[in-house]
Amino acid sequence: MHMLSWLSTEGTAAIVEFPGVLYRGGAERKIRDYLVRNNFVDAVIQLPADLFFGTTIATSILVLKKSKASSDILFVDASNEFVRSDAKNKLAQANIDHIANAVIARTEEEYFSKLASNDDVLVNDVNLSVSSYVEKPDDREEIDIEALNTEIERIVAREHELRVAIDEIVADLEGGA
Repeated sequence: MHMLSWLSTEGTAAIVEFPGVLYRGGAERKIRDYLVRNNFVDAVIQLPADLFFGTTIATSILVLKKSKASSDILFVDASNEFVRSDAKNKLAQANIDHIANAVIARTEEEYFSKLASNDDVLVNDVNLSVSSYVEKPDDREEIDIEALNTEIERIVAREHELRVAIDEIVADLEGGA
């Protein structure tokens, strides 16, 4: 709020935030509500984890503007935009350019950036968490149900064959005693 109060009408403020500030209730929610209702939030950028000295958690950048042309917020998931260097993650120039170009052009890119209207954010309890708006890629293993059902049928048939063979052995042992 202090940065916003000193911001010129044409200025931009970028504030590094811990993730909880973007979704917790109480005073933080009231501040987010004020910022969104007054159309001050321009973008929220999710940064990679282990980027800053002294903390390994992922942080976010909250971009504020007093004179926005549109009433939407750009959410950018830059959590995979890094290179590992020494013992920390770092933003390479290509990562910085990718993030900056998305914010400047306000473009949507699947799994990376998404525009959401202020009204949608307000309906979503003023949640500014990037993961609430930018979908993660589905990297779960795709399962062939038909092949799985065929394999189950084969296992059930083999189990039946083994049960019949065991029953014959047991009957033979019981009859031979």
